[in-house]
Amino acid sequence: MFVEPRLKVVRSVDLSEATSQTQHALRRAGVSRENTDASRIWLGKVHTPAGYASDAHHHGEAETAGYVLKGRAYILFGDGYSERVDLEEGDFVFVPPNTPHIEGNASDTDELIWMTARSPDNIVVNLDAAPRV
Repeated sequence: MFVEPRLKVVRSVDLSEATSQTQHALRRAGVSRENTDASRIWLGKVHTPAGYASDAHHHGEAETAGYVLKGRAYILFGDGYSERVDLEEGDFVFVPPNTPHIEGNASDTDELIWMTARSPDNIVVNLDAAPRV
């Protein structure tokens, strides 16, 4: 029997941390397979404490869109993570599939919060330790 997907609201207090994680980049799922009828998208917030950077990782086949909701960020990528882009509140970024990177908080005092969307899902492949910034 076919069950029609239903609209579902996920309240901010109900975001789930039961999703793929990378150290120093706490992902909280708002829209995911686990808490809605979503089958091809993941949407959530990523929190990075002041002065921290995530471990190196990539998102497999998933395309990733990011939006800096609060704070200042940087992303390291490329050969030996030698390339860097800086982002401010209100900036968007696209990370292509299978692109190894490190996401960092450029502030020593304020938390960084990203709004992140991925398709087809929140694929996270953690990589071996990378040089720290």
